[in-house]
Amino acid sequence: MCYGLDDDRAHALARAGRAPSRRSLLRGAAFGALGAGALAAGVAGAPAAAAARRPGGGRIRIPKDRISIQLYTVRDALNGDPGFDASLRHIAGLGYPRVEQALGFFGRTADELRSFYRSLGIRATSSHNDISADDAALETKLADARALGQSYLNVPYLASEVADDWRRWAERMNHEAALARRYGLRYGYHNHAHEFTTDLGGGLTPWDILTRELDPRLVHLEIDIYWAVTGGIETGAADPEGFAVDVIRSAPQRVLQYHVKDRDPATGDMADPGTGMIDFARIFRAHQVREYIVENDTPDVTPLRSAEVGYAYLRDFRC
Repeated sequence: MCYGLDDDRAHALARAGRAPSRRSLLRGAAFGALGAGALAAGVAGAPAAAAARRPGGGRIRIPKDRISIQLYTVRDALNGDPGFDASLRHIAGLGYPRVEQALGFFGRTADELRSFYRSLGIRATSSHNDISADDAALETKLADARALGQSYLNVPYLASEVADDWRRWAERMNHEAALARRYGLRYGYHNHAHEFTTDLGGGLTPWDILTRELDPRLVHLEIDIYWAVTGGIETGAADPEGFAVDVIRSAPQRVLQYHVKDRDPATGDMADPGTGMIDFARIFRAHQVREYIVENDTPDVTPLRSAEVGYAYLRDFRC
């Protein structure tokens, strides 16, 4: 799916570590007339211009070995053209050292998939997995994650307007997390916006229940920055990034992973990292994590270009 951001511009803006659309609310006009050569020239000196000094001196850089990509971003490429194997070779060629598993093993066992990843020089360090139906399914899920060499697995999505559903899910996640620890795995929860916006009665939200009842000794958080900022906007927060920072800082659970996707300031659509309105520097300064995972559910140009744009943005990031 394309939202009108041309291919070269997406790459250039991400490498520059900036988002002119934050100031202009335009996605096409300012850079549309530039040719590839001009864009390339602009990219070369961009990181220094984009950098912001930390208080006390020095800069935050994102270590290359902490950059990953959620494979859901490139699902159309995995399932179509150029296919799973070729897409993963391309992702490895971009420089990604890690991927976050999604959508199954594409005809391989967990051991076979790990061997394939190893041949490319990448690792599946994390995954998205639903809550298991029973303990037998849970054991299979955890055994596969360990066989893949993962460190993390995360519940990607839950939704209900019934408070007791969230309490029941929290109890189940605590149970699964306790078993995951025995497998040497960290177990987490990945947010969307509705956890912050759904009123379960008397102003109680799903996020209130999750952060109150998920055992912080067992369960961590994988904060999706786009959705946290969107939650701030939808709840009327005057400072959406501040809302996201408060979410991160106030949770008893440790925030160990980020999903890094941007937000178009005019439409609210998802955008490739570095091309929208989110002030990632502010959030990354407030809290650093163990994995920065590129994601865009609706890639701006093509799925593999979103992978390239996201990696370039995080690799050259300074704040």
